[in-house]
Amino acid sequence: MSLPRRQGAFVLIGLLAAVFVAGALGAVVTIPQIPGWYRLIAKPAWTPPDQVFGPAWTTLYLLMALAAFLVWRRPDQPARGWALRLWWVQLAANLLWSPLFFGLHWLGLALAEIALLWLLVLATLVAFRRVNGLAAGLLAPYLLWVSFAAALNAAVWQLNG
Repeated sequence: MSLPRRQGAFVLIGLLAAVFVAGALGAVVTIPQIPGWYRLIAKPAWTPPDQVFGPAWTTLYLLMALAAFLVWRRPDQPARGWALRLWWVQLAANLLWSPLFFGLHWLGLALAEIALLWLLVLATLVAFRRVNGLAAGLLAPYLLWVSFAAALNAAVWQLNG
């Protein structure tokens, strides 16, 4: 394997590791709350079954890593650097939501944080579009899911506030 191909493989593995570590850290906080606190709180009728969330997030994390990889592969330019920095910031914001919602049960603060996450995902998608249109398209399902999750967070906060 040539050096550039090997470097690309390492970068892709690193991005996959980053998103799945973020997901695993969120799961450490979330999973223990599912059978107790989360099952007992009021939720809207349109709340998906618990089994939907794991596969949905797994798919979204995979798409996030692939999108970042496609941007990384483009020639170095200021737009690429900015887009990748935004990607890392949105990943950190993604990681913060689970401890707020599931760990601390701070539904209102979690709603404010997911609103910030939504803005960061949108900004990342726009920045990715300037570098690689396919990468931006791979982030679209993530933006839609965060939109849905924000609406669900708002409804749960309203029902339990």
